[in-house]
Amino acid sequence: MTPSIATEPLIVTVAPNGAYKTHEQHPAVPLTAASLADTAKACLQAGAAMLHMHVRRPDGRHLLDAQAYRDATEAVRKAVGSQLVVQITTEAAKIYEPAAQMAVVREVVPEAVSVGLRELHVPGVSEVELGRFFQWLVEQHVMTQVILYDEADVRDWQDLRRRGVIPEGPWFLLFVLGRYSAGQTSSPSDLLPFLQAHDGVHPWAMCAFGAQEHACALAAAALGGHVRVGFENNLLLRDGRVAPDNAALVAQVAQGAHVLGRPLATADQVRARFGRG
Repeated sequence: MTPSIATEPLIVTVAPNGAYKTHEQHPAVPLTAASLADTAKACLQAGAAMLHMHVRRPDGRHLLDAQAYRDATEAVRKAVGSQLVVQITTEAAKIYEPAAQMAVVREVVPEAVSVGLRELHVPGVSEVELGRFFQWLVEQHVMTQVILYDEADVRDWQDLRRRGVIPEGPWFLLFVLGRYSAGQTSSPSDLLPFLQAHDGVHPWAMCAFGAQEHACALAAAALGGHVRVGFENNLLLRDGRVAPDNAALVAQVAQGAHVLGRPLATADQVRARFGRG
């Protein structure tokens, strides 16, 4: 039986750096394995259960590299043990092609990964190849979050599953609010097209850009979804002030979840939900 919204633990993911943010935008953006570990510890204490982790080159540029992911994961594990799910990303950031994106996941075999459907379901990748990659994710028990940017992406995802290109699996969806809106800002109403298109088969979370990130997070939590917050997409607290760090954004959500009556998920509960417990 599906848990009720009021009792289902809320999965709070922190996305502390992303592919582009630098110290010019905020000095607390973690760009090294050591700073990711410190951020992970603070965000765990604030209420996060998952860390969405990007790694960077020494000059701060986005990087997809197996050893860099291993080093960062090891640093985070030393800081928090198994108390956070560590999720790597395949984001292209206008640098990497699909083959490289899929190859780094196969080399790392991470606990969790996020993949942008529209970055992999492209003319240069056959549906056979796409299906094999998702089948491999299932077989390797890699907890996979599928990033969807609009209702067209939702329909594409559902079509791929209906036709058997994407196998059945414990998928976790991420609805990205306002990625292609003017000024790349988000509002809670941006959730509606996703929810209207969503078939309800898989659990979902949202991430949002700009000053209304917190309002979007609470709207998602109230509607039965999960949330991802952090400096990757937003630097502001709910009152418009610049957040001192990523943990402050997580703490806001934890407070809101308490008001809504939703308990916060632990990493082990996340693993159990997606078949890794």
